[in-house]
Amino acid sequence: MQMKYFHSKSFRSKTIRPRFFFTKIYQAMFLSCVLILSPVVLFSVQTIEACAQENDKDGTTSELYALSAVLMDADNGRILLQKNGTEVLPMASTTKIMTCILALEQANPDDYVSVSSYAAGMPKVHLGVRKGDVFRLGDLLYSLMLESHNDSAAIIAEHVGNCLAGGGKRSADNSEEESKEAILRFAGLMNAKAEEIGCADTFFVTPNGLDAILTYQDDSGNEVQRQHSTTASDLARIMSYCIMDSPKKEEFLTITRTPAYSFSDYKLGEDGQWAAGGRQFSCNNHNAFLNMMEGALSGKTGFTGKAGYCYVGALARDGKTFTIALLACGWPNHKSWKWHDAKLLYEYGLSNFEKRNIYEKTDLSPVPVEGGICEDTVLQVQEQNISLLLSEQDEVHMELEVPDSLTAPVEAGKTVGWETYYVNGEVYAQLPITTAEDVLELTYRYCLDRILELFWL
Repeated sequence: MQMKYFHSKSFRSKTIRPRFFFTKIYQAMFLSCVLILSPVVLFSVQTIEACAQENDKDGTTSELYALSAVLMDADNGRILLQKNGTEVLPMASTTKIMTCILALEQANPDDYVSVSSYAAGMPKVHLGVRKGDVFRLGDLLYSLMLESHNDSAAIIAEHVGNCLAGGGKRSADNSEEESKEAILRFAGLMNAKAEEIGCADTFFVTPNGLDAILTYQDDSGNEVQRQHSTTASDLARIMSYCIMDSPKKEEFLTITRTPAYSFSDYKLGEDGQWAAGGRQFSCNNHNAFLNMMEGALSGKTGFTGKAGYCYVGALARDGKTFTIALLACGWPNHKSWKWHDAKLLYEYGLSNFEKRNIYEKTDLSPVPVEGGICEDTVLQVQEQNISLLLSEQDEVHMELEVPDSLTAPVEAGKTVGWETYYVNGEVYAQLPITTAEDVLELTYRYCLDRILELFWL
């Protein structure tokens, strides 16, 4: 039996098809030609966030240093607490969670990728690669997520961008313009994925999170500028996708939870096989929060002069899974403020929310059938587990929508109504109410056939 969910994540996945328009217009983006951006409508997001704010009875948000912050139920994308959660802001290297998950989904970790001069020229923090170097893609993902190397992000994005264009051109052979185009193709893929999972206010320009602005022309020929930016709400949603929904979630968690990792570059041997080169690299995980709180799952730090200190993370404990996002959480010398805010949000979630199954078993009365061989038909609804995190302030109720009568013929399994569950006045889930049996129409032929059956008994 199908169950329709209307909380943010499930509603998106069932009703909004991804429109991968960016892969078709990457060159237009780079050349500042026409770029069409279709808005994504998220069901009841504003109301959910308003309710999340109302849950803040003890003033927790006033204790946060971050300009924008969100605590999210990772199971369903429901915002549990927020402070300016929809304010559009730069997000620095937290960007790299999207770069990583797309590389895992779109490319093979065992691909050997070469370095272009453009990627090698990325500013610090960087791995220190040189044009023509070759690395295993999977190794670069650890460089990306543990040390947050900007050149590794560019190498990964350029490789995937080359693959999107078709052909097998080596990144090392790209001109600067070709490298930029390939990376913008990857940025288009990032934006398509963001749209697919319901991020309405996110726009990626770079794969590493460096502050950037893209200039293009809209449908009317007007020049438009979009900065590399997101919201705390969208960023927490992207992390939820990475750890809960992506087909590569286990690989993502393995990478982001690794304390340290070492690897080498590669050289092509005389036998035509790749072999370890002479350069060795080591990476250490800079997500210190993994060791600060029991249940910490994943996370990514970020900083630029424009974005300030940023953080996106995930924690699972006591059957609860949270994601958080912090944007503009101080500037030097306040690097540790993000850890204070992360702990505060997680503790709030653990203390104030418990998982509850809001399903209510109901006895449905038979519904009259007009013109049928039976006077009425039995209705049914399949029992479901509708569990979510709820606080004492959350209000839940269920409403039934069934017809006063049906008209024959009626087919078994036909959806004739809905059992709708509301959380804080907004639709959260719907269960279909269906007919349990066929009811044939009472016709002259039906009556004649029954009489004949009785006659021949």
